[in-house]
Amino acid sequence: MVADSKSVTLSNGFFASAYYEAMYALSAVPMALGFSMRVGGGRHVPASGPALLIANHQSFFDPLLVGLGAGRPLCYLARKTLYRNPVFAWLIRSLNAVPIDQAGIGKEGLKTTLELLHSGRAVLVFPEGERTTDGAMQALKPGVQLLIKRAEAPVVPVGIAGAYDAWPRWRKCPVPAPLFMAPRPGTIAVSYGRPLDSRRLAELPRQDLLERLFTEVHTLVDRAERLRRK
Repeated sequence: MVADSKSVTLSNGFFASAYYEAMYALSAVPMALGFSMRVGGGRHVPASGPALLIANHQSFFDPLLVGLGAGRPLCYLARKTLYRNPVFAWLIRSLNAVPIDQAGIGKEGLKTTLELLHSGRAVLVFPEGERTTDGAMQALKPGVQLLIKRAEAPVVPVGIAGAYDAWPRWRKCPVPAPLFMAPRPGTIAVSYGRPLDSRRLAELPRQDLLERLFTEVHTLVDRAERLRRK
């Protein structure tokens, strides 16, 4: 994923923060009622300072889902093709999305993410590189190792379950699983794990680091699966 370095600057201040919080508050109700969303472990996300959130990638919902339970504003990496629609581009920019190319964590993408972390932001990345094609978690791209080695920030693993059933990549629109009806496949849950020390992770050989992260996230996916309304 190669970032557009000209788009790193994000809105700050009271009004920007209030707008962000208002948008997420408005989103929480339809996600809770329309998809029976549940959250566990949100307290593990550091309340301030830099934090790198690592999550599995099931659907377009994922950035919103992780943001709802994080308890603080997050920055996201969004591929440039999502900016073709001016209205949608304005919306995701206003919610701290940073445009990137879809090609792994490249030099510019790494630089952008590190700039955000070094400025004290919390950044969410999906190291699988793209949404799952079958609901199963895919192998992590090696670029995340370079990011963690230079991040100097707590690494918070996150597991998402049910989002693939609610909105798989091959479906144009999501399929709700309303709270007031009998449970359906699209109920959603998100589980946050305890922060990992990036310095200790960075000491691991690349493959060991990737396997450790995969295991941490996969464990949380299983935990989120148990948390879903069924």
